[in-house]
This record gives sequence, C-alpha cells and structure tokens, in this order.
Amino acid sequence: MLFSGKALSVQMLDNGVAELKFDLQGESVNKFNRQTVSEFSQALDAIEKADGLKGVLLTSGKDVFIVGADITEFGGAFSEGPEGIAELMSKNNENISRLEDLPVPSVAAINGYALGGGFEVCLGCDYRVMGDKAKVGLPEVKLGLLPGWGGTVRLPRLVGVDVAAEWIAAGKEQKPDAALTAHAVDSVVATDELKDAALKLLGRAIDGELDYKARREIKKSPIPLNDTEALMAFFTTKMFVGQQAGKNYPSPVAAVTSIEQGYKLDRDEALKIEQQQFIECAQTGTAKSLVGLFLNDQAIGKVAKDWEKKADKKIERAAVLGAGIMGGGIAYQSAYKGTPIKMKDIDQKGIDLGLKEAGKLLSKMVDRGRMTPAKMAEVLNRIEPTLSYDGFDDVDVVVEAVVENPKVKNAVLTEVEDKVSDDTVIASNTSTISIDSLAEPLKRPENFLGMHFFNPVHKMPLVEVIRGEKTSDNAIARVVAFANKMGKKAIVVRDCPGFLVNRVLFPYFAGFSMLVRDGADFQAVDKVMERWGWPMGPAYLMDVVGIDTGVHAEKVMAEGFPERMGRSFKAAPEIMYEAERYGQKNDKGFYNYEEDKKGKPKKVATDESYELLKPHVAERKEFEKDEIIERMMVPMATELARCLEEGIVDSPAEADMALIYGIGFPPFRGGIFAWLDSIGMKTFVEIADKYADLGELYKPTERMREMAANGETYYKAAD
Repeated sequence: MLFSGKALSVQMLDNGVAELKFDLQGESVNKFNRQTVSEFSQALDAIEKADGLKGVLLTSGKDVFIVGADITEFGGAFSEGPEGIAELMSKNNENISRLEDLPVPSVAAINGYALGGGFEVCLGCDYRVMGDKAKVGLPEVKLGLLPGWGGTVRLPRLVGVDVAAEWIAAGKEQKPDAALTAHAVDSVVATDELKDAALKLLGRAIDGELDYKARREIKKSPIPLNDTEALMAFFTTKMFVGQQAGKNYPSPVAAVTSIEQGYKLDRDEALKIEQQQFIECAQTGTAKSLVGLFLNDQAIGKVAKDWEKKADKKIERAAVLGAGIMGGGIAYQSAYKGTPIKMKDIDQKGIDLGLKEAGKLLSKMVDRGRMTPAKMAEVLNRIEPTLSYDGFDDVDVVVEAVVENPKVKNAVLTEVEDKVSDDTVIASNTSTISIDSLAEPLKRPENFLGMHFFNPVHKMPLVEVIRGEKTSDNAIARVVAFANKMGKKAIVVRDCPGFLVNRVLFPYFAGFSMLVRDGADFQAVDKVMERWGWPMGPAYLMDVVGIDTGVHAEKVMAEGFPERMGRSFKAAPEIMYEAERYGQKNDKGFYNYEEDKKGKPKKVATDESYELLKPHVAERKEFEKDEIIERMMVPMATELARCLEEGIVDSPAEADMALIYGIGFPPFRGGIFAWLDSIGMKTFVEIADKYADLGELYKPTERMREMAANGETYYKAAD
C-alpha cells in the first residue's frame, strides 16, 4: 500500500499500475470535501515517488464514482469573499493538474455517478472507461456556479466548444451513449467488466499502442479555432444560453464566457480564467440562494427519512378513494414508484377517468422513449380499479381524494374506517378543510391526518403531511414513508385553515385583489411579478389553479382569519367567478385560453375581464414596479412568519422549501425567509409600515420587529 487514508488509498497492482481508489469512510458516496482534497494531494505525492510506476488507474470503492464537491463547505468559504473561495478551489485544481501531468498514462474507471468535480477529475485522466449504468455531467449551474476544477477548460478541448457549452450550460447528467458519442469517454462496458476493461486500455497506453501524450497535449493547448469560427461559436452560444437561462441565472453565460476567454490560452492560463469566473458567480445572490436550497433540500430529506424510520411497518399496499384526475394521479405515482394501489370510486365513469389519467401519463413516457410498453403494462397492473371495499382490510395507507366538500369527505371517511383494519392509516387529500374537523366523527382519530398533494400530482414535488390534534406519530411516520416511496418531498405541518402553503398563498392573492381594486392592471401586475421571478403572475396563476377553487379557498381563509383575510370589497376573483369565468378549466378567466400548436392552453388578453371589473375597481392607473412587488410580497412574508412563530411549520428551511416545491416561489431568491434575510428585516419592516393603512395583512409580527431591532436573521450566518 503506497498510501492509505480515510478518503482514498493507493496500492500497486501488477505491471507497475497504481490504483488510486476513492472510498470516503462514513459516507454512502464519495465527494471532494477538504479531507478528500488533502488526501488526494498526499496520494499524488506517494504516486510521484513510487518506484517502477507505469500507469495510474482511478477507481471508486462505492457504487458511485464521485458525486462532486461537498456543498456543505461552500457557505463558510463563500462568506470569506474571493480569498476564501480561491482557497477552497485552488488545491484540487492543482491536484487534477498534477494527475494530468504524471509521467505515465492514467485511466478513470467510471462507475455510477461522476458529477461536477467527480467528472472533472476524470477529465484530468488521459482516458475514461464508463460503466453502462453510470452517468457523467457538470451540474454546477444548478447551484448558480460553473465548473471550478477545469471543466470549462478540459471538456471543450475534448468534445468541442458547442457540445461542452451545451453540457455545462444545461447542467444535465449524461448517459453512457451520449458521453461516448461526444467523445467525453473512450469506451462503455458492462459495470462488472469495468475494471478489467480500464486496465486493458491502460495497458495499451503503457505499451505504446495508444499515444497518451498526444491526447494529453490537446487538453493542455489552446483550442484550434480561428477568430471567425470563435466569433460565430461564442456569439450564438451566449445568445442562446442567455435566453434559456434568463437574467436571474447568470452562471450558464459565465461558463460560456470562461470557455471563450480561455480558448486561446494554454491549460494553466485558462484555469485562471475559470477560477475568476467561478469566484464572481460564487459571490452572487443567486449562488447563495441555490446553494442554500440544496442544503435545505438535504435537511428536509433527512427530516423525512427520520420520520420514515419511526414507522411501525413498511408501506406495501395502498388505496386511494376517488378515481378522478387527482385520484388517478395519486394511483399513477404510487404504482410508478412500485407500491401496488387500489383505486376505488362509486361508479365506473370515475374508474375509467382515473385509469385514463394514469394511462395518459404512462403513454407519454413510452412515446418519449423513457419507458418500454412492457414496463407500462407492469405499472398499470399495480393499479387495481374497484367499486367495492374488498381487500381494504389489508392496506397500510388509504388516501381519500374525493370532492372538496366536508359532508362528502366525512361520509366517505367514516365509511372507509369501518372497512379497514384497526391499524390502517387514513389520510385526506384536502387543500383547505380542517383535519381536526374531519377527524371528529372518526373512531380512531389517531390514525387520521392530511396528505395534501399538489396538482398535477406527477409533476409537483411537494406533499404537505398535516398533523391533527389527535394524530399519532406513527400515522405521520407511515404517511411520510409513503410520500418518500412515491418520490415526493414530504413536509410535516400542523392543522390550521389552509395548512401552510395555501395559508401563505392567499394573502399573496389578497395583495393582488387590493391592487386591482385600487386601479392596477392585472396584466401589468402579472408581468412585474413574472420579472421578479414567479413562473406566472397572480392573475394567470389563479386561472391555472381554477378561479372557482380559489374563491372557495378564499372563503375558508376569511372564516379562519377574519381580522386579516376578511374583505370589505368585492375582489377580482369573485367577479370572475360570478361571471362563470373559472380559468383554464372552461377556457376563460382573467384571460381567455386557446390551444397552441402543441395542444396546450395559451392565454390571450381579453376586454371582457376589464369590462367585468370596471364597476368594482378604481380608475386604471400605473403603479411603480417596486410598489407592486411590495404590495404582493409583504402579506405573504408576514403570514409565513406567523406560521413559523405559531409552530405550523418547524423551521425556516421547511417553510422555504414548501413554497418552492408547492407553488414555484423563485428558486434564485432562496425562499421567503432567505429573501427576507437578503434584504434585512429592518428594511422589510420599513417597507411593510408604508402600507399599514391597507390592513392587518401588512403588519409585521412583534417577533419580526424584534428581529429588525436586533439585526437577526432567519438563517444564522454559521449555517
């Protein structure tokens, strides 16, 4: 053994080959944390001094190669400014260049994922052999960053500027066939043959059959593009990437800029360009927010896993009551992720609709080549349509997904409770109805809770798991386990009107209604909020949600929180609702809807909405964009703060992720609490106080005022 550490080791194999194996102790995956980087340097010291060295083989002792950098180390380093960022990145850059400069050939045997820095160390090798189940990629743009260990330098020299720019700017994982076609890897083999194949390739290089020095020189030299070719390549690429990414996500364009500014330079000079671009991106608000989201996502995942461990049994069988679009979506998601599910309805039409929904989703996957017809049949076979309760005594979890009507839900819930075993957990997929009120007639309220899916089920990641006053920990654990198994992000919240997401969303809609009441053009409000980062403005969002659904939910919220959400005027959504303009579901809401070329609804401005609004709103006037943003966001932020203070949600991280996963809050802003931290609570309170005359929704809590006075943040600096 030439070197043995806690993250990697080096041992000599036959024929003078040194195997450099990454195997980070105490972790399920390999990653470049400070310890790994330090040991990598020590391992290279040992390799450089080894007698009789003829070649180096990079391998992993885990099911994956290396997943990239340790993101948990970014916060501290990034907060130290350019020097701290450079210090974090420089050592491994040096390591990879040392690997590349060894006087012998090197081959990486890529099993599992080689992402970010994990792929960059492979690019530092002379050759790459990839397992047939492995994936490679440079996903740094998803964190608001760009590759920082040579990705923008080596990849374009291997695969060409166009392919490299596309891979890096998109940040997507690449499958073996794509990597081989692009010449990012040299061969693809079955995983169990990977090491042997890599050693054979290394042997050919050692024997002189392959000219590894010529291959290496290409990566270390300028890219052979003339000025005209470069101008065309980089101008069009940056234009396209900029349009795709948008102004709020600067790192994809910065990555292309790094390639552009370094293409005429040798490796070492180009690496300096890349590091400078990385440092600039790392100091942006977008990078801070996206790195924060990554860490928050890990945090909520750990909470969900901890809940799952508390479940008294594994979720082997499930059932859904109500086989409409929502029930069909739930059945599809459960079956697709491997849990057999009964889908019950009171008539065959409902069953047919639910099966049609599941079949439609599966057919799309088959059409796109993401699933075989045989796999589709296998998934459909896991959905058991039924008009009776036969076999319900053998299910672990039942999800009630009938119409949003308390009487109907109570009737269904009391009925199903008599048909299941004493330990079956029953969950209501309700978006507004109190879990405690639904639990009142039940014999076993400890086995009952809310499981709020967001529509469309297959696309929306969030599931709110709602704890009632009498809900047991085991019931929560089972439902969180089921959500985990379905591939969803489960966040546990406490019962209150609207739970967490809708309770916070409807103050936002209230801000919109007051703006329209005061003379704002709803299209102008939509445009401002979309530029601020929302995927759609409030009028458009209400149309997509369904104005009838929205009006119903608004009434629930007004009853629950009359001092803040009660109204003394006729709101714009109510005006649309009374005119039977329900949004996309009947092709007319604030906007009219037509089918585009792909058959999807396209919004079209219409005078009809303005005519309906005119008798109820002030004369149209133009508002400053900052006033629109403030009047929209202050109610949402103050309500979320109340939810945290009341214990409806346990942490700022869970609250922020719920809004990002549930309603598309702009990720580059990191969530509402992250946004409040970025502008400062003192500034926020001053903004809110400007609108005190608009009512209770605009009044910060006493705790928010304390935070403003004391300079406190929701996320502590050390986090």
